[in-house]
Amino acid sequence: MAKTTMMIVDDEEGIRTSLSGIFEDEGFEVVSAASGEDAVRMAKGMIPDVVILDVWLSGIDGIQTMTQLLELHPALPVVIISGHANIELAVKATRMGAYDILEKPLSMEKVLLTVQRALEKRTLELENRALRQDLLKKFRLVGNSPRMVQLREQIKLAAVSNSRVLILGESGAGKELVARLLHENSPRSGKAFVEVNCAAIPQELIESELFGHEKGSFTGAFETKKGKFEQADNGTLFLDEIGDMSLQTQAKVLRVLETQEFQRVGGSKNIKVDTRIISATNKDLSEEVKKNNFREDLYFRLNVIPLKVPALRERTEDISELVEYFLELFAAEYRQLPKKITPDAVRILQRHSWPGNIRELKNTLERLVIMTPAKTIAPADLSIPSTAKSDYFSLNLLKDARDMFEKDFIMRKLEENGWNISKTAELLDIERSNLHRKIKAYDISVP
Repeated sequence: MAKTTMMIVDDEEGIRTSLSGIFEDEGFEVVSAASGEDAVRMAKGMIPDVVILDVWLSGIDGIQTMTQLLELHPALPVVIISGHANIELAVKATRMGAYDILEKPLSMEKVLLTVQRALEKRTLELENRALRQDLLKKFRLVGNSPRMVQLREQIKLAAVSNSRVLILGESGAGKELVARLLHENSPRSGKAFVEVNCAAIPQELIESELFGHEKGSFTGAFETKKGKFEQADNGTLFLDEIGDMSLQTQAKVLRVLETQEFQRVGGSKNIKVDTRIISATNKDLSEEVKKNNFREDLYFRLNVIPLKVPALRERTEDISELVEYFLELFAAEYRQLPKKITPDAVRILQRHSWPGNIRELKNTLERLVIMTPAKTIAPADLSIPSTAKSDYFSLNLLKDARDMFEKDFIMRKLEENGWNISKTAELLDIERSNLHRKIKAYDISVP
C-alpha cells in the first residue's frame, strides 16, 4: 500500500527536520523544500497528498506559493503555519484555499490532528468528484441525430440562466435526464437537485410534500418536516408530470413562483427560498388550459423556456449508439464483459416503434444482458418480432399516422432489398432522388 506523501515547505531547517521526523514516524513519506520556488518546481513532477507551508518565506511568500500549488493540484490540502498569525492573515489564507492556519510555536498534537482532518476532507472531495463523474456518465444524452444535437445545444444555453424551463415529451423519452443535465450544467450544480413526481403523490399529501408541515398540523404529523421547496433552496426543484397537479395546488405553486415565499402546512411563518423550477409533462398543457384543467397564468410562468424531447421513434438513427451505451452500462453494473450485438438484431430494434421510448429500450437491453448466456446478442434472443409494427392508432393526426406508416414501409422494403436504394426505388416505382429525400426526411439510418 502506497504511503501518504507530505510536502513540508519552510525556510528554517530546524522546522523541516523536526516535522519530517514526526511525520515519518507516523508512516508518511516526506519531501521538503526550503523555498516556495523549490516547492512549486517539485510539485510539477509529483502530487503530494498534503502540504505544510510556512507563510513567511524568502522569495515568493507562502500565499503566492499556495496559489501556484493549487493551480497545479486544485484538490491539494494546504496547512499554513506562521509565527505571526492574525485574523486578517487567517481570513486571507482560507479565502485563497488554505485548509487551516496554525501559529508557531507548533503544538505537534494539533498539527497531527489538523493534517489528519485535511486528508479526510481531501478523500471525501475525491470520492465526491468520482461519484459526480459516474453520475455524469450515467446521465448522458446519447445520440447525434439532428434533433438530439439541437436539444443538447438548447440545454447548454438554458442551463446557465436562472429561467424556468418546461420540458415536453412522451413518457420514457428522457425528460428527467434533461432536467438533471440542466442542473448539472448550471451555477447551482453544487446544490441540491430535488425531484417531485406530481402524478405519484396523493393530492391530499402533495402540499405537505412541496411546502412541508409543522408538528401536529394533521394526523400523523409527529414532527416538523421541510418540504421540497426548502430542500431545493439555492438548488433546483424538478416538478415532473406537473400536468397532473390539482388546481388547488397549482394556485399555491403559482404564489411561490411570484413571491418565492410560502408557509408550511399548519404554519404561520413565511419562509423565503431561492429555488429554480424545472417542470415536465407528457400532456399538451395548452390544451389542458382550454379544458380548464390547468391554470393559464401558471402555464405562462412555467413555460419561459420550452424544451421538446423527441420520441425514440423520431430518432431511430440513435438506436445503434444507445444500444452500445446501455450494453456497456449494464455490463459494468453486473460486472460482466460487454456483450456484442449483431447488425441484424440492431436493425430489428430500429424497426420497433418503442411506445415506451428510451425507458423501454433500456429495460429490454438490461433483460438481454442478464438473460442471454452467449457473448453476442442475435435476433433469436429478441422478444421483438422482426415485423414489429408501429402503433398508428396511438396518434391523433392522420398526417402523423401516414408519415409513420410510410417510414415503416420504406424501411421494410429497403431491408428486403439489402438496403439497395436504386433497386428499392425501382420496386416502389419512384425516382431514386425522391427515395433519398424521404430517407433523409424520416431520419432513416442506412447501414
